[in-house]
Amino acid sequence: MTKRNVIMIMTDELRRDALGCYGSTIARTPTIDRLAENGMVFDACYTPSPICVPARASIATGRYVHETRCWSNAQPYRGEPESWHHRLRDAGFHTVSIGKLHFRGAQDDNGFSEEIEPVYVRDGLGWIHGLLRDRDDLFDPSSFAAHIGPGDDPYTRYDEKVCATAIDWIADRSKGSDGNWCMFLSFLRPHYPLTCPPRFYEQFDPEKMPMPMPAEPASGADHPVLKWMRKSCNYDAPFDDEMRRVAIASYHGLCSFVDDMVAQVLAALEASGMAEDTAIIFTSDHGECLGDRGFWTKMVMYEEAVTVPMIIAGAGAKKGRVSQPVSLIDLYPTILELAGVEPEPQTIPQHARSLVESDVEADRPVLSEYHDYGAQTAMFMLRKGRWKLVCYPGFPSQLFDLEADPGERRELSGDAEYSGILSEMTEALRTMLDPEEVNRLAFADQVERIAELGGREAILNAENFDHTPAPGT
Repeated sequence: MTKRNVIMIMTDELRRDALGCYGSTIARTPTIDRLAENGMVFDACYTPSPICVPARASIATGRYVHETRCWSNAQPYRGEPESWHHRLRDAGFHTVSIGKLHFRGAQDDNGFSEEIEPVYVRDGLGWIHGLLRDRDDLFDPSSFAAHIGPGDDPYTRYDEKVCATAIDWIADRSKGSDGNWCMFLSFLRPHYPLTCPPRFYEQFDPEKMPMPMPAEPASGADHPVLKWMRKSCNYDAPFDDEMRRVAIASYHGLCSFVDDMVAQVLAALEASGMAEDTAIIFTSDHGECLGDRGFWTKMVMYEEAVTVPMIIAGAGAKKGRVSQPVSLIDLYPTILELAGVEPEPQTIPQHARSLVESDVEADRPVLSEYHDYGAQTAMFMLRKGRWKLVCYPGFPSQLFDLEADPGERRELSGDAEYSGILSEMTEALRTMLDPEEVNRLAFADQVERIAELGGREAILNAENFDHTPAPGT
């Protein structure tokens, strides 16, 4: 196998349709769009979880959340099970992470030769308040709405530092270091706070921003689990229409900010003389609801939260588009194949598939899970062909036909015409996991973790925070 360098660029909270290459007429993302033109674009890539810590543990290991048992933002990856970074390092690659990891911390062997400017979960614990899933009063919605529009923010300054560090690392590497390398380059943006650098915010007129999709009953938005989630994380409460447009303009400005950083890194790679031998992957850990159906951030199973961009370009990549569903867990075997490293048979994740050849099974089931704050019960999403099932143990499931209804405006589970499809999708989910048993296990692990932290009162008395602080703040 041909050995290659790999750069994996991970953004945070970037929804798929916020990029020009995915059809946005608002986006100004020329660098990412050019990357898509010259590579393979996956139109239906799903996160294993619409929240940071579980998603990133799954991305590292190629295993779904119920396999890693990193259920929540307070149960981070601790260096086990083995990651693709471990495999590359063991194969002689210099593996470097620059930027956000959201793992437990440096005390664990996370598989990198070096970790530069890392963001781990706060204090090695993460957002422990989210373990109290029965609560609906742990978010202050005013904090989200207070940080929109043009301005400076620690997240932006951190990303600028990460970008500059990556550029310097590439330049230094080009000066004669031996052996192949892999860089995991991870930005915080466009994750909120939605405070946007003025030069990017000014590219978007708030008056021309589309309003969010309403929370229509026909779309299943009044499902009891979703109603509780909306109450628990009611970021939309302080907003009026003018503020919503400002927030949406800010988000698109932050996407342009990310695009600019990608441009700088790719220019440094070209200048280094290593571009011809380097594969490039661009993606995000999960999406962003952006006010759709009354939700901001993520934590639900609608497409805006669970689909992400996925582009593979550079050395070893084909060109084209893939419409079949894939998952971020597929990055594990994909990166190994791009790098030219044979996977160890005993460590190959059960459900992950390499995407290098882009020969994706049309009917392959793809899973996403949510077991964190605001969820009275587990949320399981299964995408298989044109159909999408959302299972809530103890509550009615939801069914969508994404071919006929890509915007998920019509929920079909109560329609007798689709009862057979609902049964087939439910059975397909049960071939992958037992929803009730996994739900029980997640709650049991979280009860144990709550006890380890000193109990409910100890958690409630601990400092709360809305998002992981940037280093130095």
